[in-house]
Formats: sequence, structure tokens, C-alpha cells
Amino acid sequence: MHPLGKLALAAREHAYAPFSKFRVGAALEDDAGGVHTGCNVENASYGLTICAERVAVVKAISEGVRQFRRIAVAADADRLTPPCGACRQILWEFCGDIEVILVNPRGDTETMRMKDLFPRPFDAHSL
Repeated sequence: MHPLGKLALAAREHAYAPFSKFRVGAALEDDAGGVHTGCNVENASYGLTICAERVAVVKAISEGVRQFRRIAVAADADRLTPPCGACRQILWEFCGDIEVILVNPRGDTETMRMKDLFPRPFDAHSL
């Protein structure tokens, strides 16, 4: 398993998911090799829930990081779980066409590019 996938699985352990019980972790690698992790944080008002991928991006941006290489996303599901639509938008806007590594605790993995997950993004070029 990719080392970033192991970090995403570890971040998943910190998830706050009392409602869905669906814990997700993310590990975002920046261009300098630093890693910014995140986990999903639910809220009784589901619209206020924030996904693991967005937590990792926001943490990195808030620390001044602006260039990224790849992200690993870990969820405990039979099928590997790609980022949701909102996360795809945030990942594209802040990270561009990075590598996306999907993992689960059973050791399943799949790697793809953001452009394949989000083929026609809305971004600054759309304005």
C-alpha cells in the first residue's frame, strides 16, 4: 500500500461520524513532501458536515501551502470510495490534476488523476 494511503487510514481513526458511522480519512501531500491529514466531521445538521478531503485541503491552505502532488482517501467500504462532488470541486480548484489514491482497510487500492474523476471542472477559466 502507498505510504500516503496508510496515513489516510490512520487519519480515518479520528473521524467524528456518530450519525452515519461512515469514517473517512485523507492525506494530502504537498510539493515539498509535507502531508496534511483530515477526517470527516459530522454535524446533526448534515449540511454542516465536512468531508476528510476538504479538511486536509483547508488545513494545508491555512498553513500557507499552495502546491500539491497527490491525495489518498480511505474509507471502510467494500467498494473504494472516491471524493464526493463538493470535494472534487475543492480538490480541482486548490490542487489541480493531482493523483488520487483510494484505499480501504482490506488493502484494496486504486490510483487515478483528478482529470479522470472530474473531466469538465468549473474553475477560474469558466468565469
